Amino acid sequence: MSSILTNNGAFAALRALRTVGADLDKTMQQVGTGKRVSTAATNASVWAVSKKMESDVKGFRQIADGLNLAQATLSVARQGAESLTDLLTELKGKIVVAQQDNIDRVKVQADVDALRDQIIAVVDATTFNGQNLIKHDSTEAGYGHVEILASISRTQQGVSTSDISLKRQDLRAQTAFVASAGGTYTATADQLTLNATQSATMDVSGLSVETGTAFGLSVFGTDANASGFDQAEYRTTAAGAQTQSEMAGGTLAYVAREGDTMADVVTGLGRRWEAYANANGLASDVLALSFAGTDITARSNVSSASDTLQVSISRLDADAGNRTGGELGDLQGLNVTTEAGADDALGRVDVMIEAAVDAAAEIGSVQGRLTTQANFTTKLVDSFTVGIGSLVDADLVETSARQQALQVQQQLAFQSLSIANQSPQALMSLFR
Repeated sequence: MSSILTNNGAFAALRALRTVGADLDKTMQQVGTGKRVSTAATNASVWAVSKKMESDVKGFRQIADGLNLAQATLSVARQGAESLTDLLTELKGKIVVAQQDNIDRVKVQADVDALRDQIIAVVDATTFNGQNLIKHDSTEAGYGHVEILASISRTQQGVSTSDISLKRQDLRAQTAFVASAGGTYTATADQLTLNATQSATMDVSGLSVETGTAFGLSVFGTDANASGFDQAEYRTTAAGAQTQSEMAGGTLAYVAREGDTMADVVTGLGRRWEAYANANGLASDVLALSFAGTDITARSNVSSASDTLQVSISRLDADAGNRTGGELGDLQGLNVTTEAGADDALGRVDVMIEAAVDAAAEIGSVQGRLTTQANFTTKLVDSFTVGIGSLVDADLVETSARQQALQVQQQLAFQSLSIANQSPQALMSLFR
């Protein structure tokens, strides 16, 4: 039915024009933003997921920047430790020269002093971004370890982070200080005795450690008739129990640094024993001590029921005012002007080289982990970016083609509406 009051054709054409216009507006928005989902109104669930992923990508990019900074810091520290290894090796060569009888040991001592000063300068200069990872001289809580943010993880419970931890090394040429009086002192915190069994292990994991606590290692051998060994050579104390003054005046003490565990203490005591045994020419078949974890194991091929070797650990609490020292602290006492001094120096320098090598190796190991983590983070960011794109990005080729088609449809809709609006005029002609 035709009517001049109700133009059904015009209504249909107008609906088509509005639909095409809405589709064209949506397509134009996609072309302008490059996104298929640009607001929560477009697709709330997809938009929400994409925004969470975008926040994670930003976090991972910040982590990547932090990892790059940490890598640079560790690279400087590792190179510093490696340089110290080279300098200590050169120092060992000077000390070997001092073993000769026809050498001017005073001039060799001058070279030793110069190398010592150079080593100290290298330790002080190994700093990047305000961090010196081979100089641990602070008692501030948490200073002993550097926590490097490595990753973030999103779960249903929320977002969590994971760190890569680096223990600060201490290659200072500074000797530790153990108070000779005052504080809480325990002469025999733990002990083992070698006898006919010729083997024993002491587990010191039960001893508590806090910054500034001093631990001393002592040996007391008993062989009155010298049938197995010279007991004087295997006595670091005047009696079976080490006194506090003996611990303070000897070289077999370790003062715990901030962040140290009992395993670190055992390692430190092990290095001091190795230096002492080397310097004094102690025979391993008489007494061999090994240090692993929190265990100290002693072995002897000559101990018996009557010829015994007692190994003890003493402890002096931090309230005594002890001060930590570096792994290269023995540098301060090297004196090659005498034959005995040269022998002592040669026995100690190998242990210092070992400490520098261990420090460089540990730093290098963490640096390798950081490199792996940085590469993984970069790949993860790329994968997240691709994933976000697949969720919200518009296919511009398809969108451009659709835009052109909609523009044509819009023109046709305008023409259809124009034709529909002319139909009442045709009805009017019937009444003329």
